[in-house]
Amino acid sequence: MTAMTSSDRISWIRLSSVYLPLATPISDAKVLTGRQRPMTEIAFLFAEIGAESGHRGFGFSYSKRAGGPGQYAHAREIAPDLLGEDPSDIARLWEKLVWAGASVGRSGLSTQAIAALDVALWDLKAKRAGLPLAKLLGAHRDSVRCYNTSGGFLHTPIEQVIENASAALERGIGGIKLKVGHPDSRIDLARAAAVREHLGDGVPLMVDANQQWDRPAAQRMGRALEEFGLVWIEEPLDAYDSAGHAALAASLDTPIATGEMLTSVAEHAELIRLGSADVIQPDAPRIGGITPFLRLAALAEHNRLQLAPHFAMEIHLHLAAAYGLEPWVEHFEWLEPLFDERLEIRDGRMIVPDRPGLGLTPSEQAAKWTADECEFGTRKD
Repeated sequence: MTAMTSSDRISWIRLSSVYLPLATPISDAKVLTGRQRPMTEIAFLFAEIGAESGHRGFGFSYSKRAGGPGQYAHAREIAPDLLGEDPSDIARLWEKLVWAGASVGRSGLSTQAIAALDVALWDLKAKRAGLPLAKLLGAHRDSVRCYNTSGGFLHTPIEQVIENASAALERGIGGIKLKVGHPDSRIDLARAAAVREHLGDGVPLMVDANQQWDRPAAQRMGRALEEFGLVWIEEPLDAYDSAGHAALAASLDTPIATGEMLTSVAEHAELIRLGSADVIQPDAPRIGGITPFLRLAALAEHNRLQLAPHFAMEIHLHLAAAYGLEPWVEHFEWLEPLFDERLEIRDGRMIVPDRPGLGLTPSEQAAKWTADECEFGTRKD
C-alpha cells in the first residue's frame, strides 16, 4: 500500500505587520493597578500562503502593547521553510516551524509567530475543500452563543456600560461581560449590581478581574459576587496560579474561567490536571494556532470543560462550532475594520459564515495600516 500524496505545493508567502489603532484608549484592572499602560493599538501579523493550484490561505496572529515587531521578525525568519511543502500536511509543518526556532522556545512569541502561518494553512485547506473551516473540522452547530466584552471596560463610566449593554443585546448578542478588579472592591460590586439590575436575572452576565486579585481577595470577592448569578468569574488570580484557581473553583458555586494568557497546550494541560477551571479560555493565536488549539480542545472536551475562546472571534467562531459541548465565543467589534466581511449575530448567537475557509478578506484599510511586509517564493494569480 503506497502513501497518498498531494500534487499541490506552497509556492508563495506574504507576511504583513499591521497596526490597528483603537478609537479610545482601553483600560482594565491591570492599568488601574499600574501594571500596564492603556492600550491604544493592536499589532497584527498577517500571513498569506499561496499554492501552485492557485488557492490562497489567510491567517493572523496579534499582540497587545508589545511584541508585534518580534512576532513579525520571527515569522520572517522561518516562513521560507514552508516553500515547496505540501500545504495539506499542517501538523507536520507546524512541528517543522517549531523546531526551526526551537532555541527561543516552544511557546510564547515564537509559536505566536507560527500561529499566523498555521491559521493560513487551515484557511487554505478549507478553501481547497470548498468548505467553511468549521465544516472542515467537523461542526457540531452552525451558530455559537456569544457575549460582548468591549462595552464593559473599567475606563468606561457605568452609565455608558449600561448603554453599551443595551446596544449589544439589541444587536442580538446573548451575554454581557463586565470588567472588575478595581483597587476599590466597593466600586466593582456597585458596578456589578447596577449592570445586573439593568439586565435583569435572565441575561447571562460574566465578570473578568484580569488577574488582579490575590487569593484572599478572590475568595472574598467570589463570595460577594455569588448573588449576581454569574456565568463565570474570569481570571480572578494570576494566570499561572493553577493551585489557587483550583482551590477557588472548589469553594465557589460560580464557575471559574481562565487560560487566555497562557501560551502553550502544556500550560493549559496543567490547569486541567489540577481542576483549575470550569471554563477553559484558550486563544488560538496565543498558543500557536489552530493545530495546537485542536489538541487542547480534545483534552478539554475529554474532561467535560466548558469552552470560551478568548478574543479573535473571526477565528474562534469556527473552532467553537466544532467543539462537542455548547461553547461561548467572545464578541469584540475592534477587528472589523481589518476585513471586508462582517459576522452575523442574531438571537444571542454568532452565525458561522458559509464562505470557504475563515471567510475573511483583508480590507483596503488594513493595507493602509501596514507598517512593513515581505514576500517569499513566486505568486500564482
